[in-house]
Amino acid sequence: MKKLVLAAIVALMSTAMFAQNLQLHYDFGDGRKMLTSTVEMFKLDDLGSTFFFIDMDYGSDASGVDGIDMAYWEIARSFSFGDLPVEPRVEYNGGTGRGYRINDAFLVGAQKTWLSEDFTKNFTLQLNYKAIADKLGTAGDEIQHSFQITGVWGMEFMDGKLSFTGFADFWKEDAWVNDGSLTGKIAEYVFISEPQLWWNFNSSFSAGTEIELSNNFGTNDGFKVCPTIGVKWNIAPEK
Repeated sequence: MKKLVLAAIVALMSTAMFAQNLQLHYDFGDGRKMLTSTVEMFKLDDLGSTFFFIDMDYGSDASGVDGIDMAYWEIARSFSFGDLPVEPRVEYNGGTGRGYRINDAFLVGAQKTWLSEDFTKNFTLQLNYKAIADKLGTAGDEIQHSFQITGVWGMEFMDGKLSFTGFADFWKEDAWVNDGSLTGKIAEYVFISEPQLWWNFNSSFSAGTEIELSNNFGTNDGFKVCPTIGVKWNIAPEK
């Protein structure tokens, strides 16, 4: 569910300075059958923007756990300097689950956003250096030096009644995946994309779907599709 508020809000940069939403998704992908909650926040200011989200998974077919099974968060800050055509940015990712930890990752890079003339369509491209902590991998290093390319988009249709938002991440990582063998294998590259389609009943409440498309992500070997149905509550800022 990550980065999706960024796609929706960048399109409204001329009028909106702050946005926050809560999402609840039911994931009925193979081996999943679980709920995921997401809290997202995006805020513009005179020096740039701040974005964060927190995901929590509540059990699954695979884990058999009742209650919170996984917690993950990202926080990112971009910096705006006058007429500079790109915005420098920094980001942190990390999380934990039952019996495993999601390695801390620190990203430094730049981003550029393109907007349509009517502000209903946008695309942001991010290019980052990525340092993954405590990642022994095949190189045997404590920190794996890598890169990540991210695209974030947002589109509004039917006078804002329909929203198509999403992101795609591609990065290099020595990622262990379960290929069915006794030892598994190491994959060198990871991809994940989460396009979302929302029907906006009003400015506060939406219902829709997300399709998680991934390759070598979360110990899965190869390509996997995980669809969800969800609801979203947009929290209005204080006046």
